[in-house]
Amino acid sequence: MRMSGGPAERGRRLEPDVRREQILAVAVRLFGERPYAEVSTTDIAEAAGVARGLINHYFGTKRGLFVEAVRVLVTIPAVAVEQLPEGDLATRVDASVAWFLDVVSRHSRSWLAAVDGGGVGRDPDIERVLREADDIAADSILVAVGLGGEHEHRDELRAMVRAYCGLAKATAREWLERGVLNRAQVHILLATTLVTLVERVFRTLGGTTHHTGAKS
Repeated sequence: MRMSGGPAERGRRLEPDVRREQILAVAVRLFGERPYAEVSTTDIAEAAGVARGLINHYFGTKRGLFVEAVRVLVTIPAVAVEQLPEGDLATRVDASVAWFLDVVSRHSRSWLAAVDGGGVGRDPDIERVLREADDIAADSILVAVGLGGEHEHRDELRAMVRAYCGLAKATAREWLERGVLNRAQVHILLATTLVTLVERVFRTLGGTTHHTGAKS
C-alpha cells in the first residue's frame, strides 16, 4: 500500500493519478479517525486541498471513495511480495510478517475500521472487497513461501491460508486495539504459525512441497 498521507499540496498542478492518490490518502485517514457517517466529501476535499467535484470525478460518491479506501487498506500490493528478500522459508516468512505489521501499525485506526467494514453494516461491496483481499493475500502468501506454482492442492492451500489470514487479523487486533499483546509477541506468533503450516500441515496434502528461497 502506497499512500502520501501528507497535507494537501495547495496551488500545485498535480497529475491525475497523484491527485487521486492524495484524495485516497486523506480519506483513509479521516475514515479512520471518525465514523463513516461523520465524514463528508466536503471534509475530505478541504483536507486534500481539492475541489469537491474531483471526488465525484474520481470516485463517484462518498460511498465509492470509502470502498476504494477499504480496498487500499486491506489489499496486499504485488510489490510487497516482489520485494521480499531471497532466502530460506524462515527468512521470507519473517520479512512478510514484518511488512504486514509495519502496514497495520502505520494506519492502525484506519485499518481496524476497514477490516470491520467501516461500521456501515453488511454492505455487499465492502464484503466483496474484503473477500477479494483475502484471496489476494492467500495467493501472495503462497508465492512468498514458495508454493505459488502448486496446482493439484491449490484450493485446499488457499483455504488454509485464508484461515491463517483470519488469525493474523485477530492477532493484530489484540495488539493494536486491545493492547494485550505487543508487536514482538504478535510477530513470533504469526511467523511461527506460518512456518509450521508450511512444514507440517501443507505437506500432509500429499505431493505438496515447499521451495524455500524461490519465487514461484
